[in-house]
Amino acid sequence: MTSTTSAPRHKTTEHHIPAEHHPESRRPASRRKESWRRRMADPVFNVFAVGTLVLAIAAIIYPLYFIVIASVSEPSEILNGNVWLWPQGFTLEGYARIFADAAIWQGFGNSVLYTSVATLISVVSILCGAYALSRKDLYGRKFLMLIFILTMFIDGGLIARYLVVRDLGMLDTIWAVVLPGAVGVWNLIIARAFFENNVPSELREAAQLDGANDFRFFFQIVLPLSKPLIFLMIMIHLVANWNAFFDALIYLDDESKYPLQLVLRNVLIQSEVNSAGGTGALDSYAAAQRLGELMKYGMIVISSLPLLIVLPFMQKHFTKGAMIGAVKS
Repeated sequence: MTSTTSAPRHKTTEHHIPAEHHPESRRPASRRKESWRRRMADPVFNVFAVGTLVLAIAAIIYPLYFIVIASVSEPSEILNGNVWLWPQGFTLEGYARIFADAAIWQGFGNSVLYTSVATLISVVSILCGAYALSRKDLYGRKFLMLIFILTMFIDGGLIARYLVVRDLGMLDTIWAVVLPGAVGVWNLIIARAFFENNVPSELREAAQLDGANDFRFFFQIVLPLSKPLIFLMIMIHLVANWNAFFDALIYLDDESKYPLQLVLRNVLIQSEVNSAGGTGALDSYAAAQRLGELMKYGMIVISSLPLLIVLPFMQKHFTKGAMIGAVKS
């Protein structure tokens, strides 16, 4: 009698594969990548993408370029539509007339002064206020933040602001231009979010253990960590203060204190009035109108040139600061 021995059965163990690592779960992403690769390899798509990019760049750059070439072209050529890519009838008479005006140089100096002082006051005020409001141990910080936010929606109006500036004795002074809009609430909110997300309380506790008080912690630790935010605030207020002219128009009476934007506005209006109201010979009227057109484009170039020189060097800090300050984790 033979005994049959059954072969041992090997148990197959099934390994559980997490859903996020399963090949099926990766198919949609891989399909999207493959679809993107196919589109990139498609010459039609490449032509469309490059063409769209070129059109977008041209729509941004060409108006600036046109103003530059128009400022050195004959106004008659501009009116006839002959100025497209190159200056026609090259002339620097408009720039010569602009720079010969002493009021423009004085306005340029005033704009540099107003922009520097206003930007400094705004950045310092926003950084200090935003850091204080970001501290969770500040008593009544929610109420204070509510007060700031209410000022974005409740405004006393132009007459009320004028009366306040007058009663404070700031009319016809630099402070009437730089102080009323020194603190922008929206920028304060961005800076507060930046400090909340990038300055942990553990860092402050460690600094306190090393003997650092609040002032030392803010100036030696917080500010060096906040360079993107600082550059962002400087850039925003630099552009706003350089282009501002309405406050100067309302609060300043002495023309020697006018900023560049207001001086250029007055020069342009005066040239238009002279050309429109001329009652003399036809030749003098045409000459005045021609000079007004030349100065118009030249003044746009002069007022925009300082920002076009400075802002490219701050572009990377602007992008980084805006992303960090605007996103709350």
